[in-house]
Amino acid sequence: MEESELLGQRREKIRALRDSGVELFPNDFRAEHTSLEIIEQYGDWAAEALQDLDTVFSCAGRIMAMRNFGRAAFAHLQDRKGRLQVYLRKDLLGEESFELTKRLDVGDFLGVRGRLFRTKTGELTIEASFMQLLAKSYRPLPEKWHGLTDVETRYRQRYLDLIVNAQVKEIFYKRNEIIQAMKTFLLQRDFLEVETPMMQHIPGGATARPFKTHHNTLNRDLYLRVAPELYLKRLVVGGLERVFELNRNFRNEGVSSQHNPEFTMLEFYQSYSTYEDLMALTEEMIGAVAEGILGSHTITYQGVELDLTPPWPRVTLKEALVQFGGVDGTVLSDKTAASRLVRKLGLDLLGDESHGELLVKVFEEAVEPKLIQPTFVTEYPVEVSPLARRKGDDPKVTERFELFIMGREIANGFSELNDPEDQGRRFREQAAKKGGEEEEVAFIDEDFLNALEYGMPPTAGEGIGIDRLVMIMTDSPSIRDVIFFPQMREKS
Repeated sequence: MEESELLGQRREKIRALRDSGVELFPNDFRAEHTSLEIIEQYGDWAAEALQDLDTVFSCAGRIMAMRNFGRAAFAHLQDRKGRLQVYLRKDLLGEESFELTKRLDVGDFLGVRGRLFRTKTGELTIEASFMQLLAKSYRPLPEKWHGLTDVETRYRQRYLDLIVNAQVKEIFYKRNEIIQAMKTFLLQRDFLEVETPMMQHIPGGATARPFKTHHNTLNRDLYLRVAPELYLKRLVVGGLERVFELNRNFRNEGVSSQHNPEFTMLEFYQSYSTYEDLMALTEEMIGAVAEGILGSHTITYQGVELDLTPPWPRVTLKEALVQFGGVDGTVLSDKTAASRLVRKLGLDLLGDESHGELLVKVFEEAVEPKLIQPTFVTEYPVEVSPLARRKGDDPKVTERFELFIMGREIANGFSELNDPEDQGRRFREQAAKKGGEEEEVAFIDEDFLNALEYGMPPTAGEGIGIDRLVMIMTDSPSIRDVIFFPQMREKS
């Protein structure tokens, strides 16, 4: 049947209901039980035991299936916890009330009260002694209510996706559990959860293209934050030695199965610690979350078995280039050789890249995709780590790590640079590298440098991409599967 015909039929039913005095959107029914509560408590009761149960249950939900047999009808109600069958009998409800079943549709919300029994097929069912239409659905559910499979429609109309695909709802429940478990892990270790500005006068803390807006009253441009880092470190200067924030970041960059311009990041800072301490904390936290929520340190992602049991391998960036990328040792010490390899790999070159920047380009192309099992890569060049402390025995690299799982960066952490003079030089070098344009120079956060001059204790900090971690822990192939409302290109 064409959609226009279905819509026409529904509107006819709506007119008939209104003409008969039925309220289409009442708000006086109270659901006192969920489907899960009933199933968990009475799911294994025998039919005979249910007959002796006098409890009257009150449930409400969306009708997901409806079969009308003239003098009786069966419906499946779906609430936030699952589905439960309802039996509607004309002789028990009364003729006037039962007449309503002829004008009910899949998608409508229904409230019922009644006792439990088992059908001849053994299904736990509420035998309704009262029923009430709670909200009329003007539109039919997609694909004749058997599911929504079109990916574009699923992401653009997530509400439909949640209604008809139970596994999607489960992903987002799991996402919530993962986030709460990570928060609990940090709170138990004396971290303070904080909130810092989403709109910042300087988009600092990460190298990324920001979103720009304008505040009319202040008459100044503001930027949606690319990271909360510089504000969190101000709090460390202020004496909050362990802080974390789990919230949104915004980067005006590409959209793909791995990237959304608005994404969730857990960022945390721990004083009197190093990047090595945070690597240990990270593998402990992620391993504990997997064990607690998924029941095992071993999980499967897109057919690949991943072992999250600590400790995880740690390799320097240069070691990874040789071990995983097959890079010749001369590339590690010779800038010209590194430049030739970058060109051989077909990567873009501006011509003014440092040796360290060239090595990172090679790493991203030749090594990252091969880091399947959880692996920490350490000692990134200073040129690509403007906020990280130099390594004592090799000042060309920093005390920094990135965590990779399934060839994707999941976390980035380092021992923080707390020398205000060194930090100021690096900020200015970074701005000059971008051309020294007025807007780029304005990105130097002088107030943050001022804060550092008051003294920041030795500290380590880290950011973990929540969306990518949830993808792995829920076996979701796209970042859009774990974000309720991902950004989408306009329909052509």
